[in-house]
Amino acid sequence: MINIIRPGITTLRLDEVAGKYLKLMKARSAPRLQGFPGNTCISVNEIIAHGIPSKRILRCGDRINIDVSAEYNGYYGDVAYTLIIGDHHHETNKLLDTAKNATMAAVEMSEAGTPLNQIAEVIEKKAKSHGFTIIRNLCSHGVGKQLHAWPANILNYYDPAETIVLEEGMVIAWEPHVSTGAVRAISSNGEWNLTTHNASDVAQFEHTVLISGGKPEILTTLD
Repeated sequence: MINIIRPGITTLRLDEVAGKYLKLMKARSAPRLQGFPGNTCISVNEIIAHGIPSKRILRCGDRINIDVSAEYNGYYGDVAYTLIIGDHHHETNKLLDTAKNATMAAVEMSEAGTPLNQIAEVIEKKAKSHGFTIIRNLCSHGVGKQLHAWPANILNYYDPAETIVLEEGMVIAWEPHVSTGAVRAISSNGEWNLTTHNASDVAQFEHTVLISGGKPEILTTLD
């Protein structure tokens, strides 16, 4: 999907390509299994998550987030990527870099014995150090034989009340949403599309990670 994004293409066309590839690999779209009207979530500009593929035409300068969740042989994986089409404003580039670095910091810290809130604190500090905020009601999560497995609703900011420690064998999907000023995602009329309460920009990168006794293994490495 990333390789074919260009000005003039629609998000629906991107989603159709994803659907064909999933079928080719004998995998299934996890969102569709949950009633979502698309194979993937494609969020553009003001839509920050759960964007429904449509006839919307992409243009230079659009910020696009692709979030792909798939089921294969009873197991789930979850990955997401944000990019800017064509030229972009320096502040937005800084936002993407910060979001990517926050996710990778979480990934690298994901070793057995590490408290979840210790990782969340690092995510939050990385965002704050560049003047950004964390969308607090969009969480990371466990994944495995379900798309959202235990531990569910992993906060991407520090909470002293969080007591869960990573254990060998856990699989975690880290996906902090970093914003230029928003702290909450909202929907309208019960629709899937999520936006912010103050029209702030948001970027998100996601990886699914296996916790082992040593270095964590990224299960969603992009070529």
